[in-house]
Amino acid sequence: MSICEQYYPEEPAKPIIKTKSIPGPESQKQLKELGGVFDTRPAYFLADYEKSLGNYITDVDGNTYLDLYAQIASIALGYNNPALIKAAQSPEMIRALVDRPALGNFPSKDLDKMLKQILKSAPKGQDHVWSGLSGADANELAFKAAFIYYRAQQRGYDADFSEKENISVMDNDAPGAPHLAVLSFKRAFHGRLFASGSTTCSKPIHKLDFPAFHWPHAEYPSYKYPLDENSDENRKEDDRCLAIVEELIKTWSIPVAALIIEPIQSEGGDNHASKYFLQKLRDITLKHNVVYIIDEVQTGVGATGKLWCHEYADIQPPVDLVTFSKKFQSAGYFFHDPKFIPNKPYRQFNTWCGEPARMIIAGAIGQEISDKKLTEQCSRVGDYLYKKLEDLQKKYPENFQNLRGKGRGTFIAWDLPTGEKRDLLLKKLKLNGCNVGGCAVHAVRLRPSLTFEEKHADIFVEALAKAVNEL
Repeated sequence: MSICEQYYPEEPAKPIIKTKSIPGPESQKQLKELGGVFDTRPAYFLADYEKSLGNYITDVDGNTYLDLYAQIASIALGYNNPALIKAAQSPEMIRALVDRPALGNFPSKDLDKMLKQILKSAPKGQDHVWSGLSGADANELAFKAAFIYYRAQQRGYDADFSEKENISVMDNDAPGAPHLAVLSFKRAFHGRLFASGSTTCSKPIHKLDFPAFHWPHAEYPSYKYPLDENSDENRKEDDRCLAIVEELIKTWSIPVAALIIEPIQSEGGDNHASKYFLQKLRDITLKHNVVYIIDEVQTGVGATGKLWCHEYADIQPPVDLVTFSKKFQSAGYFFHDPKFIPNKPYRQFNTWCGEPARMIIAGAIGQEISDKKLTEQCSRVGDYLYKKLEDLQKKYPENFQNLRGKGRGTFIAWDLPTGEKRDLLLKKLKLNGCNVGGCAVHAVRLRPSLTFEEKHADIFVEALAKAVNEL
């Protein structure tokens, strides 16, 4: 019996589209009403989550879509997963929701168990975790940890703060508020808050009109595909970008305390970093005493065929911090050096220090992935799907440019000639029963749940072929 049959014996056999346009009339009606109290302009349709099941999402018009977008890559185990429902009905969940604890001051007796359960899924080399509220929050917290660590290295971990530091920080001045930078990459997306916004460089709309730190953006490699036919040229591209990284670290107007990178830039266009590039960044960060942060908010928790995408690179020694959210349904960062714990309490702190209800779900997700071997399934299904997409690429090369993600589970993308054509394809896919997302200007990205199987891949490829033929 397949995983999907175990979880979802009543999952739909195929998509059902009842309306001639999407959003349908009932979605339009309810979205208009909702628009009186909420910004509905980005909405694709109004979902009915009670009727959504497994790999299918249903809207209020009764349209049932095969979902390859999964709440922007955030659903790990499909809709209405029975294992997660069981976790949600536990006494621990009731306590977490009804008496949400201020974990820093009043940690619950359940917290140790929750965190140890999450740490079962930690990346190799990481054995500590700090919790947050979202992907952007996880990155902001990681930056804060990096800055505190960086200054502790200069001051001495156990050294106290000087009187000048204590006075100047109250006026947002140095040395108490030091001038330090985080290096990120062009086309990166790390969140929409203030520090995370300063490291985000994908689309102007993500960060217009709010102040930003003057932090450097290096160039992320742009590879030629297929990779195995362009290895020499792609290695030169890696070296070109690595030289830029090191030059920025050496010459930026303020010290670079940390570097953050997505192993695959997701919002920025599904741009992949090679094993060589990620390891060389480790070498550079060690050489220049820069904290190395891997952002696994979208790539983490199994979508690439490994629990954590950067594990393909086997980076040695392990990176300093790994941020997570999305498919884990919780957020935060993993680390291994105890000196990333600040030397004094209340420095890395807020009222809740994370969300225990989401920690319970994260632990259950990690356990199900392990027990059901879902990373292995994702890898197998991804290879199956990729081969079918290669066949479509041969038939429609103009509309399958730079097909990428081979050997990376279902984390697959390709480009269309223009953004208009990409958007038209996504619209036609919905009308053919598949909910699919885009990224950057003209890329299509696939982000199904880990319960996605070969039968779902067949349905998608059939719908895709029909949609491409209609372009």
